[in-house]
Amino acid sequence: MYVTSNLKDMIINEARFHISSPSVDKCPDGKLHEYAFIGRSNVGKSSLINMLTGRKGLAMTSSTPGKTMLINYFLVNDQWYIVDLPGYGYAKRSKADRERLEKMIKNYIARREAMTNLFVLIDVRHKPQKIDIEFMEWLGENGIPFSIVFTKLDKLTPTAGKKSIAAYCETLLEQWEELPPVFATSAEDRRGRDAILDYIEQMNSLPL
Repeated sequence: MYVTSNLKDMIINEARFHISSPSVDKCPDGKLHEYAFIGRSNVGKSSLINMLTGRKGLAMTSSTPGKTMLINYFLVNDQWYIVDLPGYGYAKRSKADRERLEKMIKNYIARREAMTNLFVLIDVRHKPQKIDIEFMEWLGENGIPFSIVFTKLDKLTPTAGKKSIAAYCETLLEQWEELPPVFATSAEDRRGRDAILDYIEQMNSLPL
């Protein structure tokens, strides 16, 4: 059902913070592939980025949701970017902040030609939420290349995790003709790391 690793593992020699941008217009020059990560607050986005790069503390993790307010770039192997986007749907933000962040996020996603793929993170413990479904429908309607990444698999038993992912995908297929690539991950035990990095390596071979 979901993507697994079939290739030789990608080696991450270096991953470092590059720049934070308040808008798409202030992002880097767009000559390298960009892989953006997004999800609702507290979905484990920073932990996943740190796990993928093997650099603990690269992306700031916090017990307080909604801390990311900028478009954060991390340069990997001097060849491609991980882009950490602000989380969506954080109710404790002011209306003005929510509107500003929504505009920033959608401008980046819709206008950034260097964005090769958007990884949409979903907490595997939760049933499908309206805000996630509507966001992914918007991506599909606008032809945005994206994948679904289920996080926190370590919080469930293997059987429960598989059942949760299967049920979520069945819900999506009630409206969708086919699913985008689906990844199952855990930042704690590094599950799914090779599959995502293999996928990125394949995409890196394509022209921008």
